Amino acid sequence: MAKPTLTPSSTLSKSVLPATGDNDSVKAALPYGVYADSINFLNGASDQVAYVYKKLGGDVLDIEITEGNVYAAYEEAVLEYSYLVNIHQAKNSLGDLLGATTASFNEDGEVSTGPEGVALKYPQFTFSYTSRAGDGIAQEALLDGNQHVYSASFTTTNGRQDYDLQSVVYSASIDSENSGYPYYGEVGKKKITVREVYYKTARAMWRFFAYYGGLNVIGNMSSYGQYADDSTFQVVPTWQNKLQAINYEDSINTRISHYSYQIHNNKLRIFPTPGPFFPLKFWFKFTVKEDPWDEASDRRNGAAGVNNMNTLPFANIPYENINSIGKQWIRRFALALCKEVLGQIRGKFGGVPIPGDNITLNASDLLGQAKAEQDALRDELKTILDELTYAKLAERDASIAENATKIQEKIPVPIYVG
Repeated sequence: MAKPTLTPSSTLSKSVLPATGDNDSVKAALPYGVYADSINFLNGASDQVAYVYKKLGGDVLDIEITEGNVYAAYEEAVLEYSYLVNIHQAKNSLGDLLGATTASFNEDGEVSTGPEGVALKYPQFTFSYTSRAGDGIAQEALLDGNQHVYSASFTTTNGRQDYDLQSVVYSASIDSENSGYPYYGEVGKKKITVREVYYKTARAMWRFFAYYGGLNVIGNMSSYGQYADDSTFQVVPTWQNKLQAINYEDSINTRISHYSYQIHNNKLRIFPTPGPFFPLKFWFKFTVKEDPWDEASDRRNGAAGVNNMNTLPFANIPYENINSIGKQWIRRFALALCKEVLGQIRGKFGGVPIPGDNITLNASDLLGQAKAEQDALRDELKTILDELTYAKLAERDASIAENATKIQEKIPVPIYVG
């Protein structure tokens, strides 16, 4: 029996990649449209069609993808490049941006409210994490910190040694007459932490002048030696006055006060028992337990700011700010993505039957190449970026400076002969 004559209605695949792209059709084919308003991006996506057509041999054999697939791949490549570069910059700057203002983002990752263009800025080195850790240490030493340190006082009672400071503060914090106090309404059931207990005595000129200055005199608030009978003025450096003042303060605390206390669970016991001539008022500093993520009501302390990579106000890198290095990476990555799409399409057919034979398509080869090329391009970019972190740049500069010094050490110094 004779073989029938085949007369196909078409000798071409239904979808065949054209040799060139069309700027006017790019925008409608983009899945996300992040860069749809960029003329430069539309031109780049259109040019990618010709690049893919030539690289995949479209002038020899049909490429069964549309120009829309190429435009989508080009957009994905740009977003992938932006993703990797933003991660690199996050490694560079997160430690200095913790606590900084964050942003809100739309569905495309673009900033809707908050600081804009941060991904393109060179940040100041604020050592935010180290500074915040230092604040916690300083807080315990009553030197600084982000937690509020409050001050309160209570009146002593003749013959009474024990005073409940928690109760003193709580009562003051709920008394409407004390609504102007900084800790009004802030205590509730929270346990306060007493940081310091002290009282004030009269200060006089004897603490800084004269040979009886109290530094080596043992006495109380009325004994001889508290006030000198003359004053001797000397021209001395400022640091000496500072050291004298520190020694005088330490002398007063050590020798003159004659009072001490114990405190357990915010209950204060004063020694000796208060008497008729006892200081009338005692002051103490304290803090109220605050949640670590609470933002101060009267100032920003960064608790509501950047806390990790997710809250960095990094939007997609604008296409116009990607240089020639980045754009070449994008072209290559978009080509690998087009290979993947083509491989998936051809993989839907195990083979194409023809009279007397069967054609096997190269789907597996395309998919393997696409995956290997994408992985290689990602690794290439990551390696380059890791070598260009601020820390690596500092190491390189230090090495250059050190080597330059070694070279200069070898240069002979000429002897001038007049």
